[in-house]
Amino acid sequence: MRAGGSRSATPACAASPAIDVTERKKLILVVIDGLTPAVFEDAVETGAAPALSFLARHGNYRRGVSTFPSLTPVCLSSIATGAHPDVHRIPHLTWWHRGEQRLVEYGSSFAAIRVAGTRRAILDAIFNMNEQHLGRGAVTVYEALEDAGLTTAAVNITCYRGRTPHLPLLPGLTRPAYGPKGFFFYSLFESEVTGAPVAVFGRSTGSIDAYAAFVGRWLVTRDGFDLLVYYLPDYDFASHALGPGATQEALTRSDAAIGALIEASGGPDEFLERYAVVVCSDHGQTQVDRAVSLEASLGGVDGVLVTASNRAGMVYRLPDCREDEAELARRLDGSPAAEVVLYREDGEAVARRQAEELRFAPADGGWRTSGDRSLLDQPDALERSWAALANPNAGELLVSPPPGVELTDLAGRSHLGGGSHGSLEAGDSEVPILTVGLEAEPRRIVDLAPLALRHFGVKLPAYDA
Repeated sequence: MRAGGSRSATPACAASPAIDVTERKKLILVVIDGLTPAVFEDAVETGAAPALSFLARHGNYRRGVSTFPSLTPVCLSSIATGAHPDVHRIPHLTWWHRGEQRLVEYGSSFAAIRVAGTRRAILDAIFNMNEQHLGRGAVTVYEALEDAGLTTAAVNITCYRGRTPHLPLLPGLTRPAYGPKGFFFYSLFESEVTGAPVAVFGRSTGSIDAYAAFVGRWLVTRDGFDLLVYYLPDYDFASHALGPGATQEALTRSDAAIGALIEASGGPDEFLERYAVVVCSDHGQTQVDRAVSLEASLGGVDGVLVTASNRAGMVYRLPDCREDEAELARRLDGSPAAEVVLYREDGEAVARRQAEELRFAPADGGWRTSGDRSLLDQPDALERSWAALANPNAGELLVSPPPGVELTDLAGRSHLGGGSHGSLEAGDSEVPILTVGLEAEPRRIVDLAPLALRHFGVKLPAYDA
């Protein structure tokens, strides 16, 4: 292993491909949710994941970096758009919608969904995240490639915004989702009839990855895409329940879903001849041994609203709050919920940890800093923190908790005893990135959409150019 209609309002970023796409291999982007570099590396070296081991023998591998907060909706939006949250505007799993004066909850837990309102939470997660919340200045890889005349397909990924309307398969539902031409989403939307089994029954035994494998085999057999985004979420489900060190069975199922693509192409040689491949994760995962309420740490403060889930939290200052961001951050000194507290002040970002502060701002392609730089010695922490704070949907304070701590969600639930993610820490933020048949060496998940556009000779959005 070596190291038919459009509702989308996003701007087109390309006309026609700059190259003859028949000269380029088609591209498959495989995202195994929550897979850590250590687990990936061990599985490849021991041969415990045969499909991944095969791809690794023919590719180049490196450890890459996620975004912040390193939570699935934020990370998948970064993968799809090639941008951090300052551009794509998705701030967290749960957040306060200032314009609508309400909570948005994408699915921290079933109990949290009930607290937020089940119907509204389902609509937010399935429709509104893509139609309304995803920034209009962001361009998804599906929009960019299909504007250039290519065909994209996506299986199960929740950041899917494209130009083509797709009606739900459930009787009585008539609201379309706008996605790529090939759109297969948890048995709720299918752009073509595949005969795939229902995805959502039997999650603990890998039913969603099995659904993806069926659809992926169907697509490869028909050579039905230029780009396929192939999302496998069941590993993350197992890691949350069991912890990142006890997930071999789940990884075996994810690996089999990748193997289904190889088999459908006619075998290993044929697969490598037809496709370039990226295999990655969206975020890492670390063990949780304590569950803490961020809201309790700010108990007694009027005019604030706390949204927290997994290993990241946000604090919103409401109009009647009499304390500024610096005063609120000082209140979290010594809190078991807060390792690093981030906020903006006088055009700079401030990272505070136990009364120590680091101030930073972009300057001449780098960073201007004052204070203890070691406060943010996590991977790409300055860039990721700045971008997270610049998201207009984020709270005034962002909180990254200590190792081993999960912040309880709206319903007080956590993954105590299992795994979690979301913080700036390396364990939550590092991801495996394997490329096969590509010269590019992406180091961050925000590099993946630009890699796909360059591969097909398509112009990049202005924020990536």
